Amino acid sequence: MPRYTVHVRGEWLAVPCQDSSLTVMWLGREAVRRYMKNKPDNGGFASVDDVKFYMRRCKGLGLLDHDDPLEIALEDNEFVEVVIEGDVMSPDFIPSQPEGVYLYSKYREPDKYIALDGDSLTTEDLVNLGKGLYKIKLTPEAEKRVQDSREVIESIVREKTVVYGITTGFGKFARTLIPISKLRELQVNLVRSHSSGVGKPLIPERCRMLMALRINVLAKGYSGISLETLKQVIEMFNASCLPYVPEKGTVGASGDLAPLSHLALGLIGEGKMWSPKSGWADAKYVLEAHGLKPVTLKPKEGLALINGTQMITSLGCEAVERASAIARQADIVAALTLEVLKGTTKAFDTDIHALRPHRGQIEVAFRFRSLLDSDHHPSEIAESHRFCDRVQDAYTLRCCPQVHGVVNDTIAFVKDIITTEINSATDNPMVFADRGETISGGNFHGEYPAKALDYLAIAVHELASISERRIERLCNPSLSELPAFLVAEGGLNSGFMIAHCTAAALVSENKALCHPSSVDSLSTSAATEDHVSMGGWAARKALRVIEHVEQVLAIELLAACQGIEFLRPLRTTTPLEKVYDLVRSVVRPWIKDRFMAPDIEAAHRLLVDQKVWEVAVPYIEKYRIEQYQELFPESRPVSPTAFSLGSLRKITNNKRDHLESEDL
Repeated sequence: MPRYTVHVRGEWLAVPCQDSSLTVMWLGREAVRRYMKNKPDNGGFASVDDVKFYMRRCKGLGLLDHDDPLEIALEDNEFVEVVIEGDVMSPDFIPSQPEGVYLYSKYREPDKYIALDGDSLTTEDLVNLGKGLYKIKLTPEAEKRVQDSREVIESIVREKTVVYGITTGFGKFARTLIPISKLRELQVNLVRSHSSGVGKPLIPERCRMLMALRINVLAKGYSGISLETLKQVIEMFNASCLPYVPEKGTVGASGDLAPLSHLALGLIGEGKMWSPKSGWADAKYVLEAHGLKPVTLKPKEGLALINGTQMITSLGCEAVERASAIARQADIVAALTLEVLKGTTKAFDTDIHALRPHRGQIEVAFRFRSLLDSDHHPSEIAESHRFCDRVQDAYTLRCCPQVHGVVNDTIAFVKDIITTEINSATDNPMVFADRGETISGGNFHGEYPAKALDYLAIAVHELASISERRIERLCNPSLSELPAFLVAEGGLNSGFMIAHCTAAALVSENKALCHPSSVDSLSTSAATEDHVSMGGWAARKALRVIEHVEQVLAIELLAACQGIEFLRPLRTTTPLEKVYDLVRSVVRPWIKDRFMAPDIEAAHRLLVDQKVWEVAVPYIEKYRIEQYQELFPESRPVSPTAFSLGSLRKITNNKRDHLESEDL
């Protein structure tokens, strides 16, 4: 018998249908009838006949024709919504789809797997899992470790040993013994009581990352979860059944208790859950629609699911990857601006940076040379001012290697910490199968990722800070020798005037967001947990800072391309012309004022999707190989990744002894 799950005014109703030839109108009326039956006042309606409504799918929000037969219009177990005419949506209503519904209506279940062992997950892997590109499976070694650690827990329960969180309460109640008959209830109560977060739910990508990372930590085999339960969690992940996890509520020690509890709450079939098939609905209905059963928690398993730094660290993975992407592309955008402002490339000379050999600085200078070197890529714009009397450029152009460089080095530093963290056991207590015992410790404390992400935000912000000053130079005719605000008929048109204001506003907002959250601590749990990391806020604001940086650089990218319009018919270097062509494929030149926000968003999307990097990187890596071959003409060919000028200390007079052997 077909069954449908119908949403009416915030309630989910299971409606069986004995005759699939019945219509969509019948389903809506039956759902409203059941809704009224459950309300003392009939929901405010005199009868079903008084209710006017329309119906739509939860997936994709497509409207349904009332006259269509159910067997044609809907699939069995599909989720639909009754929207009653005249209702005003409450601001607290959880929508049937998260933000960006247009993305999720196109979701396709992946057929590739990533094998998790708890030791080798990368930040790139986790971000790809968040995007829904892979399913998860465990390695045989991980399965064995999980089984061995579970045997320790079963032994503790059989022998009635007093162990924190297994046979005792939690936090301040650590000395309260729990009867054996109530150990399962203890774990369920833990999950329910700790599910006390607030704010918007994590978007599906971030919830997938959170869930995948918790699975990876459990796969290490130090948590005491049963293999049966862990496989249930993996099945839910692979079906993209994602619990409602509010973004606020963690203090980052003892781990991310509130968000991970919300995650566990969905796994046990309580609270809300989202899937591409259902949208938001009660967790039990979503699981049932996918043929899955809720987890039944065994002793210690509630604690195993909620104790760790996975909220901080999963968001930190996204932050690191997005920071890496925008830092690379910031060099390209700045190089384009330098061309438009008729700057000099002398400041990027190899010898200058060999005297201050920070890896990031040397690599950024190399990228500028690879994009601007007139011997490799002739530039008519550069040739037009070859013999000008300008000696040096402003710091925002001349000092890009020094400013952008330290951002690159900071990202590398933070990525190292985050990579260690995503492959670390962060539970308490830890279960050591080889020793047959559990040990209480403090690996749940989020200070490492919290400090690292505060540092990341401070560093990446500088890309926007210096970019905003370059936008000022592009828009200011006394500095650029271009029309004011990069538009013809100034006065009638305002051009980039307010786009620059937007950039300034974002940079100013970032200054407040860059205040480190990890310098704060508030004692919690009756002074049992008396020092915390505040890492959840560190991660969330780092992502906000990075988004602002992307948006500021999007505005600079548009401004630089607009500046080129006033230098035509002169052309810039081949790689920068490719960047210009990319931008013009989504944003046309600014001839007169028009609605600008969509243009900024289009440029922002190019940066988020790394399209600017994709068109420029072949030229950067080709230049890298050519430089290597000039230094070592007799050497065998190398791949672009085998040689990096970013790690050269000094290259002068083609002397081989200046190349560090460990970088080959």
